[in-house]
Amino acid sequence: MQQHRTIRGKILYTSRKPGREGQERGREDFVFTMHTDGKRTMRAKCEIDEPAPTVLRDITYSLDENDMPMDCFVRLTIGDRFMGSGLFFIRDGHVECESYGPAIGRLSQKVKIEGEFDGFGTHPIAGDAYITKKMDRSRGPHTRSFRTFLPSPDHRGATPPMISEVNIHLAYVGEETVTVKAGTFDCFHYKFTDPDGGMATVDGGHPDYDVWVTADDDAIFVQGGVGGYMQTWYELVEYERS
Repeated sequence: MQQHRTIRGKILYTSRKPGREGQERGREDFVFTMHTDGKRTMRAKCEIDEPAPTVLRDITYSLDENDMPMDCFVRLTIGDRFMGSGLFFIRDGHVECESYGPAIGRLSQKVKIEGEFDGFGTHPIAGDAYITKKMDRSRGPHTRSFRTFLPSPDHRGATPPMISEVNIHLAYVGEETVTVKAGTFDCFHYKFTDPDGGMATVDGGHPDYDVWVTADDDAIFVQGGVGGYMQTWYELVEYERS
């Protein structure tokens, strides 16, 4: 008999743009496996229908017993065409990447990590929620700089996998009880902001992004939304523990 715990869920992506309020624009299925040695793996399939081109992302991401990244596999299909796949290792003070895509060919990278960092950004909404565990809530509501590595600085993660470093801000807002389709949850409320343009694209820095996360060690995404030009909303619609 397997010894790990499992959490499964589904997140619905909807729009808040004028004229499209509440319309489905994507979905995400995720699974967390939590092992008896403290390590865990997140698997996620993310589908973004709107705006074009469509995005299909497959992620397998593992963390150690201290919630630090170990490895991550990314596969991207954009506009129903293969964009690239990459395998990342975070170990021995380095981030390493082996990736391939039609636009980049075969790519090998190794970047030395100078100083401390908070984690690895994977782009699934479930991963955005889990990384909030790095905030020290004993300090009460506060904001601090948040340093991450990730496979794409694009706001939708829709570029070939390669090593990027991003510095954004993350705020702990407080505790709230939230009801969504999947149930009622005690939550921690956080806000991602990008005042320095750490995730700058043609649209500028990433718009403000609020997330509500289960108030427990599993840090499961419950609801959230992005403002600015994106105007998106996300909600947990299915949830199962075993």
